[in-house]
Parts: sequence; C-alpha cells; structure tokens
Amino acid sequence: MMDMMTTMLRLVPRVVLSMAVLSIFLFSFCSRKGEETKQQDVPTITFWHFRSEPSQRAALDKLIARFEQENNCKVHSVPLSWGNGKTKLFAAFNSNTAPDVLHLGADWIAQFSAGGVLRNLSNDGIKLDRFVPFVAPPALFKGSVYALPWIVDTRVMFYNKDLLKNVGVTKTPMTFTDVMNACEKIREASSDGVYGFGVNGADEHRLYKKILSFFWSSGGDVFDASGKPIINSAENIKALEAYIALARCGFVETQRQLDNMFIQGKLGFVVTGSWLLDQIKRDNAKLNYGTALVPGLAGKQSVSFAGADYVAVNAKSSNAELAKKFALFMTNGKNTLEFCKAFSEAGFPADKKFVNDEYFATVPHRDTFSQQLLSSKMPPVHPQWLDIEHIIEEATVEALLGKKTAQQALDDAQWQLTGIVSKRPT
Repeated sequence: MMDMMTTMLRLVPRVVLSMAVLSIFLFSFCSRKGEETKQQDVPTITFWHFRSEPSQRAALDKLIARFEQENNCKVHSVPLSWGNGKTKLFAAFNSNTAPDVLHLGADWIAQFSAGGVLRNLSNDGIKLDRFVPFVAPPALFKGSVYALPWIVDTRVMFYNKDLLKNVGVTKTPMTFTDVMNACEKIREASSDGVYGFGVNGADEHRLYKKILSFFWSSGGDVFDASGKPIINSAENIKALEAYIALARCGFVETQRQLDNMFIQGKLGFVVTGSWLLDQIKRDNAKLNYGTALVPGLAGKQSVSFAGADYVAVNAKSSNAELAKKFALFMTNGKNTLEFCKAFSEAGFPADKKFVNDEYFATVPHRDTFSQQLLSSKMPPVHPQWLDIEHIIEEATVEALLGKKTAQQALDDAQWQLTGIVSKRPT
C-alpha cells in the first residue's frame, strides 16, 4: 500500500507539468491563429513597379509604409525590370493574376487601355487638371482617364567646358549652328578618342527620343493635327540631315556608352537625362561641364523629349477603392516631391503645383531641366506606338549608315506609318 502511494505521489508533478505544457501549447496556438486572422483582416493590395534599384526601392518603400500606416492596410510591392516587365504584366492580366495597381510608361498606356484591363478613372470623377498639360494625352483613351501622371522628366544638352575652351569657344552654344561649329573644331583639334557630339545609333527604345527632339526643334512632327503621318516633311528631312552631320564629327553609340564617354571627357556634347548628374559625381567629380537646352534648328525653339511615369488601377481589382486611393496617394504632388528628393534621378512631380518647386533650384543643373520642361513634348498617343517607334528608329539608322538618304529613309517610313494608321482601331 505504501509503495502504491509513493508511486502516485511521484506521478503528480509529471501530470501537472504535462498539463502546463499542454496549456502553453494551446495558448500559443490560439495566439498564432488569432494573429493570422487579424492579419488576414487587413485590406491588402499589390503594386507592381519599375523602381527596382536599391536607392529607388528605399525611397518608394518609405512612402508605401506611410500609406499603410495611415490606411491600416498592406501593400505588397513587386519590382519589375524594363527589360521583361511588360511581358510579365501581359501574362498576369491573361491569367487574372495582375496587380491591383501598376506603374506604366507613357507609351504603354494606350495599349493597355485599348485592351480594357485598366479602370476608367473618369467614372470616379477623377480629372487631370492638377497635372502639367503635356502629360494628359497618354493618360486618356477615348476621352476618359485611365492612368494618373506620376513623374515627369526631360533631356538636356551636357557640354564639356574644357574641350570648348581648348578650341576658343567661351560662350555656351545654344543653336544648332553654334553646336555644329564647336563640334567640328573639337574633332579637328583633338586626338583619336575625343569627339564633338555623342550620337545615338541603333539604340532600341532610346534612339527615337533623340531624333524626335531634332524633328520638333526643326518645326517638324510625326503626325499632323488630324493624325495623318507627316514624317517625311521638309522640316524632318533637314533635322535628320543635321543629325547625320553631327555623326560625322561625333561618335555613334548607345546612350549608356555615350554617357560613359562624356564622363571620361571624350565628348564635347551629349543629350541625355538627369541620371548623368549622379554618375558624374560618382565617377568623375572633377569633370568641368555645363548643361544647356537642346539646340533649336533653323531659328526654331528648342524642344526636348519629355518622359513620364504613370500609375493605373486594375479594372478587376478585388479591392478597387483602396487601389484607387493608393494611386491618388502616389501621384499626390507632395508625396511625389518627397520621392524625388530622396531619389534625385526620379525627375519632377507631374503635379503642376510641385513641378517647379523651389527645391529644384537648389540642386546644381536641375534648373536647366526645369527650364527645358517648359518646351518639351511627349510622343503621339497610339495603341501601336511601339511599332511606330521601331519604324522611326529603323529609318534613322539606315540614314546614319548611308544605306539611304535622309529623304529616302523618311519617305519609306511615311509609307509604313500610313499603313499602320489606316488600320488604327476606332
């Protein structure tokens, strides 16, 4: 009897311990289940964007975190690359896995809008009157708003002060004639490896931006007011001939290589974007350079290429109101300015109240970009713009290589563009 009682007493602590462990396990399990349920109750949206570099993502994540806190929600941010991001977006829409909110380039919006996958924001009473005027056309499709302008930027002319000084040029060249004369002097006076002007050659999705600037700065265009192709106009032919003339005393390469050559002091002039400012600071801070507006031709006004980023909402978003709210938050000028300050290459807010914010005057050379934005344009809006872009670039390359004269190349481009426009969806 005594042995039995002793055994029972020894078992009591084990039973108590086992009960305690079980209680802790159950409490922990219930807590986790409660936490998971709580997290599932938080509204969630996805945002696919092309700000994939570390500095860009850091600036973007900071804004997203504030939106999440203010709206008690979760935003899943997914970075894409410009190389294959569009293909991924197409695949996502085809498989009904597209994000709630997406970042688009200006020349993509028409194609997505025509496909019916973007939310018609005009039905929500959203207008574009708070944005700079030139960003409106790409955001519209059949008169309705399908995307919100986010960030704008342009390209200006960078010039090497030392190379100009060496050939006796002391004033900033402003016209095409001034630039051409300076380039010829630099090429004649320089040794091998130093050139007057950096000319874009077969540089897909970039070359057209340069040649369009030359067209516009000569008084030309791709289409007239009625949408008829006019790419073989006398103004455009002269502009392409001027581009070829610069190539003769310059160097033909991709934008990336031209930027590198300028940083190394091997180019007198190059037309490029604000990203070069940070590259120069990082790779050759002692480079003596300046910035100016792109040159006008034949007495015409300087007109540069304006780029813009947009934010759109998936037409089938399961959390449409939150998605729309996030799109409006991201394109709010105050928030965009915060992003542009954190990431200097971003550009300028598309919101017209902030595009010329006094902050930009405090950053060296940013005032040149601000001034150039006042005379910048965006490419025409067309669902088949990428095909049109290819035709323009192909014509330019053929003329640069001497396979065709400027007129022959643009006459052929005119014929191809006419075929595209005649099939344009209504």
